[in-house]
Amino acid sequence: MKSILTRLLAVLALLVLAGAARAQAPVQPITQPPTPAPAVKTDYVLGPGDVIKVSVFQSPDLSLETRIPETGVVTYPLLGALTLGGLTIGEAEKRIADGLRDGKFVKQPQVSILVTQLRGSQASVLGHAVRPGRYSLELTNTRLSDLMALAGGIAPDGSDILTVVGTRDGKPYRAQIDFRTLFRGGNSPQDIVMQNNDVVYVDRVAQVYIYGEVQKPGTLRLERGMTVLQALAAGGGLTVRGTQRGIRVHRKGADGVVQVLTPKLEDQLQQDDVVFVRESLF
Repeated sequence: MKSILTRLLAVLALLVLAGAARAQAPVQPITQPPTPAPAVKTDYVLGPGDVIKVSVFQSPDLSLETRIPETGVVTYPLLGALTLGGLTIGEAEKRIADGLRDGKFVKQPQVSILVTQLRGSQASVLGHAVRPGRYSLELTNTRLSDLMALAGGIAPDGSDILTVVGTRDGKPYRAQIDFRTLFRGGNSPQDIVMQNNDVVYVDRVAQVYIYGEVQKPGTLRLERGMTVLQALAAGGGLTVRGTQRGIRVHRKGADGVVQVLTPKLEDQLQQDDVVFVRESLF
């Protein structure tokens, strides 16, 4: 009986010691595997002239390299004619993957499309830009400010008023936009999204001319709301022989007839006005 009791006490002692050892052992935190970052997909819209390379994981026989024609329709193995023009890369990948899966050709297709040559949606910048030309719209949300940045902005002799011509919803589209409003903070509604074949025209800046008894006769950029006094200041002011009473403005009317006006200093000038300062008689 004593021997049994002794054994039971020994077992209890061992259990207590084991529990204490476990309590003192540091608890290892349970770590979750890192969540993979979502793959970044470009929203470039495929268009006529783009050269694409289609690959399907573990299915090399379904690889295809082709140029998208004007119709936007390409011929793909097993699926036949597919319209990829006008789709983003992600949408085109999904269309091919859905076709392979729904047709039971590939159980879980992983499709990737690489654009090897960009010749799709384009817009033009004409007129008095720093680098006029035709530019690719690499993203679906390429805005007017982005396009003008590609063109280097407005040239020194260019107007701040941009004329945008294109097509929206199948109808002709035309808008005049003040370039300066695009950079006044926030999302300006004037910063429109460009579409294929849009044309942005930068006109020559409005000008006035000043000559006669002024320090710096010549051509002046007509700023918005510019007055006669501001034009005189931009021309360096009157010479010692100039007189304020001798200021005349030559303005061509809608009928082509030139009128000679005697303006006040606070009167606003118009495009192509000619300011003449006469010599004082005394």
